[in-house]
Amino acid sequence: MTQKEMTRLRVINQTIDKVITIREAAELLNLSERQVIRLKKGVLKEGPAFIIHKNRGRKPQHALSDELKNTIINLKKSEKYCDVNFNHFVDLLMENENIKVSYSSVYRILTKEGISSPRKHRKRKAHHRRKRMPQKGMLVQIDASKHDWIDGLPPFTLHGAIDDATGEILALFFTQQECMEGYFEIIRQIITNHGVPLSLYSDRHTIFVSPNDGKLSIEEQLAGKTVSLTQFGRAMEELGINIIKARSPQAKGRVEKLWDTLQDRLKAELKIYGINSIEAANAFLPRFIQSYNKRFGVEPENPQPAFRPLDPAINLDYILCIKERRTIIEGSAFSYKGKYYQLVKDGKKVPAMPKAKLTVLFSPKIGVKAFYAGTIYDTLILEERPKKQALRQSEHKSEKKHNPVKPAPDHPWKQQAQKRPRISYEETDREILEMLDQLFNSTRAWA
Repeated sequence: MTQKEMTRLRVINQTIDKVITIREAAELLNLSERQVIRLKKGVLKEGPAFIIHKNRGRKPQHALSDELKNTIINLKKSEKYCDVNFNHFVDLLMENENIKVSYSSVYRILTKEGISSPRKHRKRKAHHRRKRMPQKGMLVQIDASKHDWIDGLPPFTLHGAIDDATGEILALFFTQQECMEGYFEIIRQIITNHGVPLSLYSDRHTIFVSPNDGKLSIEEQLAGKTVSLTQFGRAMEELGINIIKARSPQAKGRVEKLWDTLQDRLKAELKIYGINSIEAANAFLPRFIQSYNKRFGVEPENPQPAFRPLDPAINLDYILCIKERRTIIEGSAFSYKGKYYQLVKDGKKVPAMPKAKLTVLFSPKIGVKAFYAGTIYDTLILEERPKKQALRQSEHKSEKKHNPVKPAPDHPWKQQAQKRPRISYEETDREILEMLDQLFNSTRAWA
């Protein structure tokens, strides 16, 4: 019997002995008078044992079995789940092992066994959070994180995008380094799966901001000089997406917090599912995104999304690429990155004006294409500069000119032509004088 139960029994006995009243006993025990009367009747009928709770010593109906507890402990000690924190471990038990238990039960079982979470929650710092955007797609935060995502491989970079209104992951993509290709890919995923967002929130990496940004003098600004857009900035301008540049990591805190979560959860799941390459990790990411959004996504203030559909006439591959201006050298050919390319259409050479301007489009998805005279053409790599080929052809023609082929002795040109009879100058002069005399006589007759 506990001390509390002993105190109750002493007070109830005093009511039985009529030392105190029912009302006084209720005030002492902090119970209702009805409960005191019930306890008094029970003690008179069954004795002091009535004060003890009837479930004392009995196993609760909803209690976890010893077998289930041992299964949870063994799974946590295994190599598969040893690096997973308790909260993530509860989600994986339900997803992979079909074991549904609460966090408090797992925490109680594991701590009693002497197992501590590899990721303990630190005391949160007090700070004011910026209010979320009211609609999904109004603001998308993008960033990249370099980390040792897979044990045994050198650190590589994960590019990601998170929606400010819902906290949902919109896109993820792995590459070796933080690069424009990675950011182009997450934009492609966002537009393909959701639509075109209104704005992006990024840091001031040179992928987003030109190094000359903010360095123009007042005189240059008054003269109308502007800083050229980066390739990423040019692509977002073509898509009508506004880029907001943050001046501190705290300004885009939601995507920074995302890396904190992914470096724990995503890395653990890549290990659990035996993923050991960047290609396999990229193939796994859609499954992880779906699971993460289901677990951590929140409802926006306005359920109507702000994403807009992409115009069907727009080819996204021709926007999410590098675009550079070039000049046609000779015969619709141009140079790009130390190589020479020829404009072709359906395998045939395309005529073009020499020294005309064209725009080169390049990306790993489309290769090298060219935009000329309102049309996008395929290209063919040339082995050498086209002007050299024309020069060799002219040299070959000059060699033929300086070394003519002599006709054979029996060639018709060698045969002696038949001699024509010669006409003397005297006979010719006489005939002309006779004609002039006839013309003079006819003229006099007419007069």
